[in-house]
Amino acid sequence: MTKIYLASRSSRRKELLQQLRIEFDIIDVNIDETWDGQEQAGDYVCRLALEKARAGRTKVSRPLDILAADTEVVIDETILGKPKDRADAISMLQMLSGRTHQVYSAVAKVNETEQVVLNISAVSFKPLSIEECETYCDTGEPLGKAGAYAIQGRAAAFITKLEGSYSGVMGLPLEAVRELLKLGANAPVNYRPAV
Repeated sequence: MTKIYLASRSSRRKELLQQLRIEFDIIDVNIDETWDGQEQAGDYVCRLALEKARAGRTKVSRPLDILAADTEVVIDETILGKPKDRADAISMLQMLSGRTHQVYSAVAKVNETEQVVLNISAVSFKPLSIEECETYCDTGEPLGKAGAYAIQGRAAAFITKLEGSYSGVMGLPLEAVRELLKLGANAPVNYRPAV
């Protein structure tokens, strides 16, 4: 059975990786995730995923693969990041309202070599009233989430169309993980149907 390390604090990534039925241990890593406002979204998420995996490598002695990921919501070539507070979350949701945005999700594997796979999905939101945004933010769900929403949570009701990877929008594109770990077609994975 495949055994790896997952360099992540995300409970969602842990839950997603469990779907592949591989053994893994969690490594808590902390890197500077500041976006300079200039770096292209794809370059940014790939760099962060790789930096997280490299940070994980410094914390372990066993020669196992280190897996790490980064996911960002992008609209109008701007990375939204995680909201600072409720007002910021409402502002982000208003930006996404009635529009299609991209979710960039990169997965990096570090061991003797380094590899990164980038997944880009397109997500369309229905038009949202300010009351819908406020009510959603009152749940606390948007805080700590890129773009101020969780596709697997209450925000699923906002989504009119998804083109790409459901698990990628959640934070860990499982098809990319399978490719990186060379798990092959027989590895079980539970996909959520596209909206």
